[in-house]
Amino acid sequence: MRYTGSCHCGKVAFEVEGELKEVLDCNCSICQKKGALLWFVPRTAVKMLPPDANLKTYTFGPARIKHRFCPECGIHPLGEGAMPDGTPMSAINVRCLDGVDLAALPVRHFDGRSM
Repeated sequence: MRYTGSCHCGKVAFEVEGELKEVLDCNCSICQKKGALLWFVPRTAVKMLPPDANLKTYTFGPARIKHRFCPECGIHPLGEGAMPDGTPMSAINVRCLDGVDLAALPVRHFDGRSM
């Protein structure tokens, strides 16, 4: 299925292709403060509309994940990193997707604080 998403002001917009079966609720310092619910997909499943030049990047700690955000409205629609096998992935903030019933999605809790 194809989903569309964006930041609040719309300067960062994207499409993502995949099957949204569950979301991850991470309790690490940044995810907890953002309130993000994450869906991990291969980076090739994401198409930025307009180009991701509109995104700014925040990294911290070991800098394994690039937390991407809109410099205009500050919303974090996605992050980028790699799966354990090295495959490039995107972590989609499902709260930024259009028309998704968040209450209908199973939530898996992840203890990112302990990493």
